[in-house]
Amino acid sequence: MAILLQASNLSKEYGGRKIFSGLSFAVDEKQKIGVIGRNGAGKSTLFRILVGEEEADDGKIMVGNKARIGHLKQNNDFLAQESALEYLIRTSGREEWRARKIASRFQFGDDRLSMPAKGLSGGWKMRLKLAAMLLPEPNIFLLDEPTNYLDLSTLILLQGYLKSYNGSFLIISHDREFLKQTCEETIEVSSTGCYHYKGNIESYLEFKEQKLSTLIKANKSIERQQGHLEEFVNRFRYKASKAKQAQSFIRRIKKLESKRIAIEHEAGITRIVIPQVENRHNFALKIKDMDIGYDNKAVVSGINFDVRSSEKLAILGLNGQGKTTLLKTISGNLDPVKGSFRWASDIKLAYHGPDPIDKLNDKEQVFEYLERVAAPEHKKESILKMAGDLLFKGDDLKKSIGVLSGGERSRLLLAGLLLSKPDVFLLDEPTCHLDFETVEALGAALGKFKGTILFTSHDRTFCNLIATGLVEIREGRAKRRLENYEEYVERLEKELLAAELKKEAQKEARRQEMKMPIREDYQKKKEDQKKSASIEKQLEKLNSKQLELLEYFLANPVEYDPSKAKELEDVKKAIEEKESEWLKVNE
Repeated sequence: MAILLQASNLSKEYGGRKIFSGLSFAVDEKQKIGVIGRNGAGKSTLFRILVGEEEADDGKIMVGNKARIGHLKQNNDFLAQESALEYLIRTSGREEWRARKIASRFQFGDDRLSMPAKGLSGGWKMRLKLAAMLLPEPNIFLLDEPTNYLDLSTLILLQGYLKSYNGSFLIISHDREFLKQTCEETIEVSSTGCYHYKGNIESYLEFKEQKLSTLIKANKSIERQQGHLEEFVNRFRYKASKAKQAQSFIRRIKKLESKRIAIEHEAGITRIVIPQVENRHNFALKIKDMDIGYDNKAVVSGINFDVRSSEKLAILGLNGQGKTTLLKTISGNLDPVKGSFRWASDIKLAYHGPDPIDKLNDKEQVFEYLERVAAPEHKKESILKMAGDLLFKGDDLKKSIGVLSGGERSRLLLAGLLLSKPDVFLLDEPTCHLDFETVEALGAALGKFKGTILFTSHDRTFCNLIATGLVEIREGRAKRRLENYEEYVERLEKELLAAELKKEAQKEARRQEMKMPIREDYQKKKEDQKKSASIEKQLEKLNSKQLELLEYFLANPVEYDPSKAKELEDVKKAIEEKESEWLKVNE
């Protein structure tokens, strides 16, 4: 099997900080690999090196002769006034019919393909870039967090495409369920290199836990041996009769220390602790006849539902349908277009979304911010732990917020909200910049939270850990669903499959409609051919008769036979009629 892509001994540093070193792996044909690792491990950097956007400090990249590499672009390269269809044709160089065919896999109809690409919502832009990447028909492609900001429907469509894809791919994702459904192998990237496991994410994590347990046991055994030796040394080090033996034990202690196995990250040890609040038993939120939207134009109308205290509602629906608008409205950051909502008295809200992320004070340091917003009962140790759980450690705590990336600002806001001891969390895609271990630790902590949560998330594992109820926004309406999250996903998969089957049935019907005239034409042609042959035979007889009569008149020029003359006229007339009929049949 031909090697498509190979990395050998790659190393990379930024500002004197080692991102990774000694990183090596190879990708053959038809390998489907999930790439995981802690935030900051260098996964995205690795992808940029593989596609030539960055250079490694050391090591080599080898691309096979047969490799056709596709890379999902994180930046938007849409031209002004360019339609979605024009973008696909321009970036791929493919024919319009092929562009439409691939776009249809991601539910692009004629109406959306004709829209300006720049005007599409974030989720539809991601669908468009996925279609653009797949159009040149790569046999290996790299996807960096493709599920970020994708609604559940698009995620299921992409998942279905990847399952049927006949080539190779590498996917970075923090969505464990997505990796489990699409990838057959796993690569974990860390600062010391990478480990390539020939099994999916579930089996790899199980293997990793077992390996971790073995390493911890081995280290504890070394610690026990060291303890016994140190006890002897401490007792007899200064006793002349035991001094030689004590020195020997000191050397053995050092030798044992060299055998200790460094554990970079103990999988599964992250435990996020959220301060608990009073367990209320009344309604937390009542929404009555509310319309939400912008500039007095409703996006969702007639919203009517209540939320009980301690409920945890997942807000679901396609991108652009109004999920974020609903959270912004009930958080008080956007006025309703119509109607009203009311929170229970003395409730403290914590809202995580684009607006509060943008409003963070750029001049404040990370630890100063967390210390300021934390509830009074938090000591420095618990603030530092929360910061570490959300991946802020060491020098990160002294950074000014202004130098943080968008993902870091999102994580910082989340850490601050978790420390602030609210009664209600309103969370808009809180997991987008977290590795899956932190996502699951956050999900487990929020699942135990006694307060109320309303949230949006594309991460199925996270939703399963938290949601006790669902609100679906569809076609301008918001409705409570009487099903759990798994049942909702299963129903959505069936709806998408039914829609696909219906589309295929319609295509087949159109194909059959096109075939019907062909069959009818063929039958008519056969009948006309038979009729034409019959006329030709009749003409042959008439022409023979006409020739016979003409020969008679040539042989008897002085005799006039009226009956023969009339017969000749009749034959000529019959020949004209049959020739006219033949021409009509054969037009």
